[in-house]
Amino acid sequence: MTTPAFLDLVDLASERLGGSAIACNDEFFAPKENLINPAPAIWREDAYTERGKWMDGWETRRRRDAGGGSLADAHDWCVIRLGARGRVRGVDVDTSFFKGNYPEACALDVADDPGGSAWREILPRTPLAGDSHNRFPIADAPPAAFVRLRMYPDGGVARLRIHGEVVADWPQLARQGDVDLAAAEHGGLVVACSDMFFGSRHNLIMPGDARNMGDGWETKRRRAPGHDWSIVRLGHRGTIRRVFVDTRHFKGNAPGACSLDAVRIDAAPGSIDDLERAPWQELLPRSPLEPHTRHTFEDNVRAVGVVTHVRFNIFPDGGVGRLRVFGRPDVA
Repeated sequence: MTTPAFLDLVDLASERLGGSAIACNDEFFAPKENLINPAPAIWREDAYTERGKWMDGWETRRRRDAGGGSLADAHDWCVIRLGARGRVRGVDVDTSFFKGNYPEACALDVADDPGGSAWREILPRTPLAGDSHNRFPIADAPPAAFVRLRMYPDGGVARLRIHGEVVADWPQLARQGDVDLAAAEHGGLVVACSDMFFGSRHNLIMPGDARNMGDGWETKRRRAPGHDWSIVRLGHRGTIRRVFVDTRHFKGNAPGACSLDAVRIDAAPGSIDDLERAPWQELLPRSPLEPHTRHTFEDNVRAVGVVTHVRFNIFPDGGVGRLRVFGRPDVA
């Protein structure tokens, strides 16, 4: 089965981005906060609580009434505040390990004000499979700050992933001066890389410091000529002034050096090959890196004008916790 393209987009609901489960109608067996745990769900064979079997997800009690409406429409719900306001492109309703206690169906709504009546349905009531990743593409969703999961009539969901594109307030951000143009919370996206055997490329631009090696981007040991690289689409085009490369936690496996290239592409490239063939300019010449160190590059960052993408090169391989690309967004 082909992997849905939306899985390469940021999870807007993730705790790592600042998402939080703020309300639900019931969480008798397992708390709502589990829905947005960034780690995969796990199973504990002999784990029980005073209320029943321990489950790694959000689970409600068995419904015995219609909750004030018709029995056919009875459902439980949970509201999640997204870590970054954005446009939903696809969702993964993960029912891992919920086999005899998963919901029959689910639906999703979005809103900017969860207390109002402006909820808009983006996924109509749709059947779910148990112990499965239920992945649904979403079309024409408006920008929103909150998501409401409805499950029919009750049961448990292990994780909810809300993949989409951040919609940042760039006029407001521009008033702050230099901004991290690559940050995931500002709409940056790592669109491609040469390898990510040990750590995902998406970790490079996540908020906060890397917690350990697994929270960074790390490639396998290169046995052939060349070097590894990642390409980041900036959240907004701009002029880059300063670069921050953090190799903390990478002590015996940090790259020996790095460099950055930049390019301006106003029309979306048709493919990664088209992006690689773009007229890249050297932004930061090849510069040494030290293990387990924060590096700031400013004096040797070259003026290349307004750009939309950067290519981060590491020589020859290894791991980096975070990449920050500070500059002035072009909001004229």
